[in-house]
Amino acid sequence: MARKISQLDLIKEFFTNNPLRDISHPEVVDWVVEEYRKRTGQVFRDPDRGIRSLSQRGFLIKVSKGVYRYDPEYVHNRELEDFTPAQKQEILERDNYKCVICGKGKQDGIELHVDHIKAKDLGGKATIENGQTLCAQHNFLKKNFKQTETGKKMFIRLYQLAKSQKDERLQKFCAEILEVFEKNNINGHIEWKR
Repeated sequence: MARKISQLDLIKEFFTNNPLRDISHPEVVDWVVEEYRKRTGQVFRDPDRGIRSLSQRGFLIKVSKGVYRYDPEYVHNRELEDFTPAQKQEILERDNYKCVICGKGKQDGIELHVDHIKAKDLGGKATIENGQTLCAQHNFLKKNFKQTETGKKMFIRLYQLAKSQKDERLQKFCAEILEVFEKNNINGHIEWKR
């Protein structure tokens, strides 16, 4: 009978056997999926979540997008801060119970989240100033893209919509914002076509 092992323990095993190496996501995923199947006969459903979880807990160092490193000497000394219920309530009230990106809220049947503007796994504190109200969709997008990437993509879409509707005023407004992204070399990998 196959020995039972947790999915997180298997990810940890991979990284502890490969210390001080910058390892890309696919290499880890391929190994843990195959190894989990061999050992348990089951499918490893979401290795990405496990890797992110270990990074957020301080077991792994996130080197860059999709690249992680295990350093046995690494001392994780930051506490991940969650908002208290009172802070969440204050942030929701401040933002009028609406997503700060799309303006939709509970009255539209939208699930709302209180989100860290600077992510807590990047050292963001649980303060009112670092909190914002997002709908579930925009919170999900922010987790997959950095905040500035989400913002740039939103203004590109808005620019394209204004252009198709011949709304010159909105088009000019979006262009000015997108030019600031370009001037400061923020998210240059996201192309904006005038």
